Amino acid sequence: MYGRQQQGRYYGGSGDPYSRQGRGMGTGRFKIMLILGLAMAAFQAFKFFTNTQTNPITGEEQRVQWSTEEEIQLGLQSAPQMAQQHGGLHPDQRAQDMVDRVGQRLVDNTIASRSGYPYDFHLLADDRVVNAFALPGGQCFITAALFNRLENEDQLAGVLGHEIGHVIERHGAERMAKSGFIQGLIQSVFIGSGGDHSMMQIANMVGNFTNMKYGRDQELESDDFGVRLMMEAGYDPTHLIGVMDILEESSGGGARTPEWQSSHPHPENRREKIKESIEKYNNKLN
Repeated sequence: MYGRQQQGRYYGGSGDPYSRQGRGMGTGRFKIMLILGLAMAAFQAFKFFTNTQTNPITGEEQRVQWSTEEEIQLGLQSAPQMAQQHGGLHPDQRAQDMVDRVGQRLVDNTIASRSGYPYDFHLLADDRVVNAFALPGGQCFITAALFNRLENEDQLAGVLGHEIGHVIERHGAERMAKSGFIQGLIQSVFIGSGGDHSMMQIANMVGNFTNMKYGRDQELESDDFGVRLMMEAGYDPTHLIGVMDILEESSGGGARTPEWQSSHPHPENRREKIKESIEKYNNKLN
């Protein structure tokens, strides 16, 4: 997220088409495949690095291939399926009303109101998986398992503010563009190596770890934006630190993988970054 395949018996001799040097093809064909692989990699890089859009809220130049209208349509089309994967919507209308009220307060009273996304907030029936996530275009979700662990409205605002941050930062569109770029490079390596599955395996490993680092950076960006939205909407951002405690407890505390093998930063690192964000926005907004 492949081992070497046996190509046939090795009889030796420079003319053997299955020798390690030939890898099933002559030197001339190997050079052609190498050139083809390099050309494909260059094309993938050109397409990725030249396809940029300016985020109207953050002012950041982002490498994305979708328009905001396409993001909205994708989110609306995918929302029912995502809800179904978590047991559907929660039947407690009072709890859903609270999620709607807090989410709308975060949108109406902050810079998020200028993003143009039709935000919608969903409480999912899933009482096992502690999670919250957002689809491109403004569809935000929180599971009952996480909602029931929250201690106050400010913590809920922290969770939803974080997810709104993903939407505004266009992280979903960025990730799809980055994943397409990495997969294109992996295919280029495979072709350029003449179909060497060990090279394919190495390229996949590098791609996976690159995506994990990319994901951790996006989580920290959304934490930062969540702090900003909380403060603009009148919530206490220090309660977002308490959400990190809940996430750490629900993940088993000390038993965990190293951060470089995870798509999310460790909670203690997020807590420190949240404190830095609070100080930053205290100076900017006050």
